[in-house]
Amino acid sequence: MTGRPHHWRTGLTGLDMAAIGRWVVERGEPPYRATQIREAVWKGLARESDAMSSLPVGLRRAIDDSLLVDTIVSTDIRIADEGTTEKALHRLSDDALIESVLMHYPARGAARERHTLCISSQVGCAVGCPFCATGELGFGRDLEVAEMCDQVRDAERRLRATGKRLTNVVFMGMGEPLLNIDRVLASIDALTDPDRFGLGARRITVSTSGVVPAMRRLTAEGARFTLAVSLHAARDALRDVLVPLNRRWPVAEVMAAARDHARATGRRISYEVTLISGINDTPADAAAMAALLKGDLAHVNLIPMNPVAHTPWQASTMTAVERFARPLRAAGLTVSIRRNRGVEAGAACGQLAAERAADPPPAAVARRRELLVLSSAAALRGDRSSEPAPGGVGERQ
Repeated sequence: MTGRPHHWRTGLTGLDMAAIGRWVVERGEPPYRATQIREAVWKGLARESDAMSSLPVGLRRAIDDSLLVDTIVSTDIRIADEGTTEKALHRLSDDALIESVLMHYPARGAARERHTLCISSQVGCAVGCPFCATGELGFGRDLEVAEMCDQVRDAERRLRATGKRLTNVVFMGMGEPLLNIDRVLASIDALTDPDRFGLGARRITVSTSGVVPAMRRLTAEGARFTLAVSLHAARDALRDVLVPLNRRWPVAEVMAAARDHARATGRRISYEVTLISGINDTPADAAAMAALLKGDLAHVNLIPMNPVAHTPWQASTMTAVERFARPLRAAGLTVSIRRNRGVEAGAACGQLAAERAADPPPAAVARRRELLVLSSAAALRGDRSSEPAPGGVGERQ
């Protein structure tokens, strides 16, 4: 499914004030009703029209006829890490499934308490990284602006019930955000608008596996949020396997775009590295990454791989992760080691949605594992992949 169903209705949170104003006036209502609608969905976090008590009943029914107050129909929550991780599986109005993860970080030393939400930007993903559960689902469709914003409103409701507020949003869930760049930027406009959600732009991070034209667009437009690059390997042969998008935009092109962005914005780039035992956690890979990033305005996040079905790989041990970090730190880079969170809740991106999907035939699973073993072995020898980039990726920016 790549398009909208015939009964599609636009989500209210995907409309800016000008669009809401036009919609109100077209129905013969006074312009101030637009402000009341905005306040109800963004400040009141209304789920349905009947919660918008400032509006007359007739206008509420008009909303029901043509708009969705909330694009999320239902949410299943799994709690992990003694309550510090909440993984949500959201069912959308067309029955598509997406995920978000709310992570709680207590105050520690000079660091203040944080509540960070990781949200999805697509149903499934076209990039197909083999260590990511979302890659197993394939690509469904891009998320609408409201579908991204409503993940944030859902988490904010849960936080408000405990007297807390959301502090950070990360576009690092299901999907490649920069392949849905127009809607992602529109959702960030909504989230940072003081009259809507009011989150500071510096509290938003957008991750990409390396969509170079879109990265350069962010630089040209002076994006104020943090850019994160899912790097995973410094050597093209290995990154071809781990991040198939590398076959379209290799490491040198991704790094050139990232460095230009850091220079233009004065903001450091966050590099994400998922470490897989015996695959990309070797001393040679650590040395290559240290050499690649040395002198850059960069922060490196090292993350052991979450367990993912249908792959032959295992997470790096914490000893291997610490060993990988040493040459990076010696090169003057800031390095954080992120321990897995929410493993018992299906922490891997797309894992809950994958659990609801039909299992592939055992023969297909076995073949997938065999191909990953062969391709990773070739990559470790330095052989570049002969496979093409994921279909259509080069044209979808």
